[in-house]
This record gives sequence, C-alpha cells and structure tokens, in this order.
Amino acid sequence: MLGSGFVQSLRRNRHDVHVWNRTAQKAKALEDCGAVAFTDAAACARGASRVHLCLADDAAVDATIAALLPGLAPGVPIIDHTTVSVAGVLEREAHLRAQNIPFLHAPVFMGPPQSLAATGTMLVSGDQARIDALRSQLEEMTGTLRNLGSRVDAAAVYKLMGNAMILAVIGGLHDILEIAKAAKFTPEQAFGLFDFYDPSGQISGRGKRMFYDDREVTWSLAMARKDAGLMQAAAAHPLPVIDAVCAMLDRGIAENLGAEDLSALARVR
Repeated sequence: MLGSGFVQSLRRNRHDVHVWNRTAQKAKALEDCGAVAFTDAAACARGASRVHLCLADDAAVDATIAALLPGLAPGVPIIDHTTVSVAGVLEREAHLRAQNIPFLHAPVFMGPPQSLAATGTMLVSGDQARIDALRSQLEEMTGTLRNLGSRVDAAAVYKLMGNAMILAVIGGLHDILEIAKAAKFTPEQAFGLFDFYDPSGQISGRGKRMFYDDREVTWSLAMARKDAGLMQAAAAHPLPVIDAVCAMLDRGIAENLGAEDLSALARVR
C-alpha cells in the first residue's frame, strides 16, 4: 500500500518509474499512472538510478534484493523503507557493502494517504555522505526527512519504538472501549473523553521522568494498582493492556516500589 502511493507520487513529479511486485497484478495496476510494470525483478532494476523497496518483512527484503541484483548497475543505491529487524538491517548493510552496493534503511511513519501525498515522516541513518547524496530525492517523497545519525541501525530502532507506541495506544483504547461498553456509553460519549483529557501530557510529564529516572512522586504505584483494579471491576471483559500493567505493578510493589511514582515501572522487569 505504501509502495503504490510512492509510485504515484513519483510519477506526479514526472519521474520514470519501473515497478515490480511479487503479486504481478499489483504492479500491473500502476501502469494506469504511467509506471512500467515488470514480471522480473532484475529486469525492473536494469537501468535504474536508484531502487526503493516497500515490502513486508526481512525475508521479503532479502529475497527481493537477491532477485534484483543481477540487473543492478554498479553504484546504484538500494533504499529500503520496510519495517524490519535491527539485526536484519545491520546484516543487510554489511552484505551489500562487501559488494560495493550502497544501501540505506529509510523506514517511514506514514500510511498510504501520506505516501501518496508525500507527507508524513521518513527516517534515515547510516553513511552521511550517502544520505547527503540522496537527500533531495528522499525529501521529495515525504513531508519530513529525519536524519538520525551515522549508526546504520538507528532508523530501525526508532521505527520499532514508534510502532510500539502505536500498539500501546491502540491497546489502551481497546481497554477504554471495554469500560465504556460495560457502562453502556455510546461511542460518542466514550470518545468524548478526549474533548477534555489530553493523554499526550503523560509523555511530556511522567514519560520524561521515566526516561531520565526523575523520582518525583505524583501518582504512586500502590494507588495506580488500586485504580487499575477499579478499571478491571468496571469492565465486562478482560482488559489486556490493563491486565498486563497490573502484573507489572504487582511486581513493582513486591519489590518495595509501591510508594514510588508510577514512572518507577521503568525499573520493573
């Protein structure tokens, strides 16, 4: 879905684009916007000035790189936008560097509409000269290009941290919905919580204290555990996120952290 948006955005900016997909009809559909579809990855890469990958996982990235390499001219960079493992990025970069093939990992925080509109955020890290050489092309594909430094794996780490936050938020929203449903709140009533409560303050406040080990107490583990129990009692079904946090709170209290701030969860394993 991201790749299709990128292709259409590049075509809108008058780039010649070759496309290949493991499902041939997905590539074929992009001929409607003027891209040229190929059924062979090496043929698709032949004549390219750069290669962009938008795939599902490490295995797909490695298989696709192996398939396209026979058609790749010397010095043509491969830019991978896939969310993949940290170890995979390091291994991939080392493997390609040994073959004198420039490689960048550039994962994104964007959905299909953002890849189509060239908005959202693209992360990149690694060889700074390589990033500088590709900066204008990458900036054209996104709203913000965030250079995270020379560590090859930095962009991969930040991408996984960001996605962890997304999953945690979605899981928390699930638990809120369960409490609301048990109280027979309408969806409008439940979502009305965010008309007067902004949860982002938890990141700038308690979240920052977690990261920097600031131990000012504003809501203790013991009181948070009491409130979590009230949440469980108010819901008609299990609350997976709250239940997991309760287990962490219980471990923290067992470690004599009950009087400390909730941010002490950062020290509970």
